[in-house]
Amino acid sequence: MTRDSAQRARDQLVDGLHRLGLDASLAEPMLAYLHELQRWNKAYNLTSVRDLGEMVTRHLLDSLVIIHALDALSSPEPRAPGPAVVDVGAGAGLPGIPLAIARPQARVTLLDSNGKKVRFMRHAIRTLGLDNAEAHQARAETFAPAAPFDVVTSRAFAALGDFLRWTDHLAGAHGVWLAMKGKLAGPEIAQLPEGFQVISADALHVPGLQEDRHLVVVRRVSGPAAPPNRSEQP
Repeated sequence: MTRDSAQRARDQLVDGLHRLGLDASLAEPMLAYLHELQRWNKAYNLTSVRDLGEMVTRHLLDSLVIIHALDALSSPEPRAPGPAVVDVGAGAGLPGIPLAIARPQARVTLLDSNGKKVRFMRHAIRTLGLDNAEAHQARAETFAPAAPFDVVTSRAFAALGDFLRWTDHLAGAHGVWLAMKGKLAGPEIAQLPEGFQVISADALHVPGLQEDRHLVVVRRVSGPAAPPNRSEQP
């Protein structure tokens, strides 16, 4: 990576942060995360995206685009702890690690069943000094948190109905799901599992990305279920 390409990526990120209403000071820890991801990617193939500028758009900005939806779920009290968030199928830590960097008051748990990805996430959390984040190697439907989460999120993890069924037990009575989708299929919303309600389904605008992105916000309208009995999960 040349100095020019690194500077272009930084300028691109700062511009994207500005367009998302976020502080430019976030650029340095975000780029430090990408540096570690690029370094580990040489041996572990954690992501197919290799170009630094493309990583800025497809990994960082594509994760941070939901930050204001997350903020809307936070307490207005200045000293109140942020929401407890679980990122399901986090892969290399997306969107959970960028969210944890941007909102240190949030408590972020990252789940993935792939051991090498979890090892990378733990390394990134240590290297970046993210005291508000932790990573676990587990499938969503078998993970038993010590306390229910306020927010369950994922980025292109599964069909909406499956995502809700597999993670129902992770959220508290007032839990909210933030499902990040590409193209939004009408049947996904029309065929929600019983006990859930879509609050909103809005297009997202990721700076620099000319592709469809949507955020579906879901609330429960009945009590949490027990973990599903599934033997396989993609």
